[in-house]
Amino acid sequence: MQAQSDRPSTARAVRLGSFGGPEVLDVREVPVPQTGPGQVRVRVTAAGLNPMDWIMTADADTAARFGLRLPAGFGTDYAGVVDQVGAGVTGFAPGDRVFGGALSRAVADFVVLDAAGETAANEAHHTPDGVDDRTAATLTVAGRTACAALAAVGPGPDDTVLIGGAAGGVGVFAVQLARIAGARVIGTGSPSSAGYLRELGAEPVAYGDGLADRVRALAPGGVTAALDLYGAETVHVARELGVPDSRLCTIAVQVDGVAGANGANAAPGALEEIARLVAAGRLRVPIAASFPIEQIRRAAELQAGRHVRGKVVIDLQPGPVAPGTAFGMHAWTPGTPGS
Repeated sequence: MQAQSDRPSTARAVRLGSFGGPEVLDVREVPVPQTGPGQVRVRVTAAGLNPMDWIMTADADTAARFGLRLPAGFGTDYAGVVDQVGAGVTGFAPGDRVFGGALSRAVADFVVLDAAGETAANEAHHTPDGVDDRTAATLTVAGRTACAALAAVGPGPDDTVLIGGAAGGVGVFAVQLARIAGARVIGTGSPSSAGYLRELGAEPVAYGDGLADRVRALAPGGVTAALDLYGAETVHVARELGVPDSRLCTIAVQVDGVAGANGANAAPGALEEIARLVAAGRLRVPIAASFPIEQIRRAAELQAGRHVRGKVVIDLQPGPVAPGTAFGMHAWTPGTPGS
């Protein structure tokens, strides 16, 4: 059934008419989408940004690999409320809080999704009680990617895991999930991110020249597994430290002999488990900043800088939002995950 409302016929959505940087992103008035059979419409309250969003829209060749064509939308992670359901839909009703993925169209007042969709390109999951919408809007891409990368190396209580790029959006999840699995975690980052990494549960180490020696000093007993979430430095250092290729994984630069991972490789149910961990207070997501949709270019510039500690969120909730609001450790209590 379709929920009755007096909504206007148009709504806001970020659109790009050409490929490029943040300068190609515009907020436009577009027709409010309508559901077809088997679909749900979501009134988006928050959309989380990821590096893949601007990577996909930077040039035509990259966009083509993701099936993206112009004119296109922007963003994948979203959270919101179901406000219309199409014929034949079960499991969702108007008023349900949901989160998930809507590839290259999440930064909009409304998205229409297949109710049975199960990929980050097109999916909706019920948001658990205890998880606010801004946090729910950060889970899909980064959470799934972290799960896939960790599954490739299988960390456990006897492991010391080196995570490169640990302070980034995927690192937030990878560090905490590895700690929940019982592993010791050493995370690379800038010197200024050391305190932040400790709060996530990692032992910080500065990236750059001499990384292998610094890791040896921290872990004289050796490193047993490694994830590279940025570049290829961590893979090369881990090999130097004797980590076998079978316990290496990268989500960044592909290296011969090393497994690559992305969110599509995550096990079924991984995203729902992440949401349950957040609801239980065992996994927390720092929100670096929240912007109104009208400041999408500024938000994309911050995300594209690749030095964000935590997640960047677009706030689409009704009512005023302070431009560029910094939420810092939103929904975050310092401490060791899983304790």
